[in-house]
Amino acid sequence: MTALRFDDSITRQRVRRGTVRRILPYALRYRWFLALLMLATVAGAVITAVGPLILKMIIDDGILPRRTGTVVWLCLLVAGLSLVEGGAAYLGAWCSGRIGEGLVHDLRTKVFAHVQRQPLAFFTRTQTGALVSRLNTDVVGARQAVTTLLSQSVSTLLTLVLILVAMLYLSWQITVAALLMIPFFLLPARLVARRQERLARESMELDAGMSSMMHERFNVSGALLSKLYGHPDDDLAAFARKTARIRDISILRVVYGRLFGIVVTVLTALTTAIVYGLGGVLTIAGSLELGTLVAMVALLMRLYGPVNLLASMQATALTALVSFDRVLEVLDLEPQITERPGARALNGPAASGPAAPDVVFDRVGFRYPDAGQVSLASLESAAPRGPEGPSESWTLRELSFRAPAGRLTALVGPSGAGKTTITQLVPRLYDATEGSVRIGGQDVRDLTLQSLRDAVGVVSQDAHLFHDTLRANLEYARPGASEREVITACRAALVWDTIQALPDGLDTVVGERGHRLSGGEKQRVALARLLLKAPPIMVLDEATAHLDSESEAAIQRALRSALAGRTSLVIAHRLSTVREADQILVVAAGRIRERGTHEELLLAGGLYADLYRTQFAGQAAGNPR
Repeated sequence: MTALRFDDSITRQRVRRGTVRRILPYALRYRWFLALLMLATVAGAVITAVGPLILKMIIDDGILPRRTGTVVWLCLLVAGLSLVEGGAAYLGAWCSGRIGEGLVHDLRTKVFAHVQRQPLAFFTRTQTGALVSRLNTDVVGARQAVTTLLSQSVSTLLTLVLILVAMLYLSWQITVAALLMIPFFLLPARLVARRQERLARESMELDAGMSSMMHERFNVSGALLSKLYGHPDDDLAAFARKTARIRDISILRVVYGRLFGIVVTVLTALTTAIVYGLGGVLTIAGSLELGTLVAMVALLMRLYGPVNLLASMQATALTALVSFDRVLEVLDLEPQITERPGARALNGPAASGPAAPDVVFDRVGFRYPDAGQVSLASLESAAPRGPEGPSESWTLRELSFRAPAGRLTALVGPSGAGKTTITQLVPRLYDATEGSVRIGGQDVRDLTLQSLRDAVGVVSQDAHLFHDTLRANLEYARPGASEREVITACRAALVWDTIQALPDGLDTVVGERGHRLSGGEKQRVALARLLLKAPPIMVLDEATAHLDSESEAAIQRALRSALAGRTSLVIAHRLSTVREADQILVVAAGRIRERGTHEELLLAGGLYADLYRTQFAGQAAGNPR
């Protein structure tokens, strides 16, 4: 196992300029709650500053002159103000919570929507646990940024100003002495804050890495792989290294926080001694009343509360800003696949051609985008990604063909030839680097994404099912489908008998990635989902690959009926599919090498004939036609 490493450019990254300015629009959505929060803050600050002044009046105007009535009504005033202060604190807490939790909701939904718009390449590079961490841990930290910066900072500064005004009113000499000590409180905070910022960012990266490892090991596929090929002791050691580093960082953050608290406590004690000494001398000399001295000490105690909070707030705010910065980092990642202004719906007024349109590839060249174009280093790995190199080699070059409307086009060729990439360009999971892909005569980049996704249905070899009921997985392709339509699709995919045998039928939860079903059953459910959607264009990556011969033959009959009148693009690994095709495209090294029907290509004696002998001949012998 390699030692745990972190990209130094990530952990040393500073909060970007303008982050605070970008927080404001999110907070201003709750302007009325902010107004109430400010009102409660002002009330609390005023009461905090006025309290010691009333104490002075109780001593100088009530106790020393022996005026019982004055003492009583001033004490009643204190009691009334305490009730108002409690109400203001409650109102402030409620408003702060409403703003903070509202912000969490807004950010989570915005990040979720933004991530959904990212291209497929983003998800092939991103660690799921790191991405989930942004939606959970970092968004909650972003809430703290708003509540800290907008609530505590305003309250602290206002309280500080009012207390200083009250102190200056009572004794400018003692106030100046107290003010001279304030820089000694702020200096340690500044030294600690920057260190805390880096520790916070590294801690967040470690949390994301730990979440990713747990996600990979705890999902069904990861758990199966770990049990079959894994080394539990090595996995445990790697996990322990991650948690140990998190522990060490947490200890450092606690130590820095405690050290700062110790320094503040010592400085507060020294300042109190100075005020008592100076105030005592002034009182003995007769230039300061006893009540004024008591009020000054009370104000001093209330002064250093905000000063301490202001000093520690820098570290707290920077830590929270790191979270907000990491959330904005995701939101700033522009998706590569976007709708052009004025994009048209495929089946809208501008659409032309038959209900099942043709698909045309015109001199298409494609290579996968660089990591920096589609992802973030901090979402990919804890280890350094290294400098960006040149783009990957071309996957497709000068590739042109036409899949006729309502016909079946089969793609065959060796592994790595580019067949799957071709099928991914049709629903615009990627965009062609060169040339164009047209559906019904329209460039797919000119179409709305929704109309394109509605028109194209895809089933891959790895049929994915959500951890939900069978009904929910099927209706995901066509929300609002009737029970009869769902059952009809399941019958056509030869999976209805299997579903009926389950204890809860369509309401059976299939487990993560559908692992409660066999590979063949999952694929038939995926086929049923496609048949329920019934799109005019169907793309299949050999959807019968995991079926036995008998089921495969039955599914082929069902597909023959389902594909009738639809434009179909099929990656074929079965001879039965190839023979059914109206057109066969032989793909090799990202180019179309041959095209024609099964018989035509066999007679040509080229690459297809070689593929037939190596890949299809055994099927022909075992399943004569």
